[in-house]
Amino acid sequence: MKVLGISGSPRKGNNTDRLVKEVLSTITVETEFISLAGKKIDPCIACLGCVEDNICKVKDDMQRLRQKIVDADAYVIGAANYYSVINGLSHCFLERFYQFRHKEGKGVCGKLGVAVGVGGRNGDPVVENIKTFFQYNQIDCVGAVTAQGVASCFTCGYGETCKVGAVYTFFGPGTKINEETTPSLDKQPEKLEEARELGRQLDARLKGFAAAT
Repeated sequence: MKVLGISGSPRKGNNTDRLVKEVLSTITVETEFISLAGKKIDPCIACLGCVEDNICKVKDDMQRLRQKIVDADAYVIGAANYYSVINGLSHCFLERFYQFRHKEGKGVCGKLGVAVGVGGRNGDPVVENIKTFFQYNQIDCVGAVTAQGVASCFTCGYGETCKVGAVYTFFGPGTKINEETTPSLDKQPEKLEEARELGRQLDARLKGFAAAT
C-alpha cells in the first residue's frame, strides 16, 4: 500500500507542504511527498486525446507524475487559497485527472483521499474544491483539514502600508509585521494534530482494505 502526498502550492517549503507532511507523518504504510512548485503542469485542453487509452497527451511534468498517481492507493492533496478558490497550479494538476475518467477507467476510482487547504484567513474554499475533484473521480474522501497560512502580503515589502493587502484587510490599519502577527502553523497546534489524526484514519482505512483482500 502506498500514499501519495501532493502539495500544489507554488511556494516550496511553506505551510501547505508542511500540513500535507503532517498528515503523512502518522501513516505507517509507504508514503511519498511531491511538491508541484517549479513544475510545469498545464490545464486540460479538451483535446480528447486520452479517450482511447486514458493517458493524457499534453507534454509537461504531469507525464512524469502519472504512473505515481496510478500506483498509489490513496492521496493527500494540499493546495493554497488564492482569491477564495484553489490556486491555479493545484487546479491544473487536478483538472488533468480527466484522463482517468474514460471507459470506466480505474486509474484512481475507488481510492482514498484527504484534502488539505491553507489560506491567508482559512483554507475552507480550497478543501471544498479538492473534495469536488475527488467526487468527480470517485475518490473516497476520508476527511479534510484547513489552516491559516502566510499571505504573500507579509513578505512583499509593502504589507504594512498597502490598504488592499491581506495584512490591512485581515488585521486592520497600523498592524506591524513581526513574529507575533505573522501567521504560523506552530501557533495552530490543534490543526497539526487534526492533520495527524487524519493520517491515522487514512492508515486504518488502508489496512482494512489490505486485510479484506
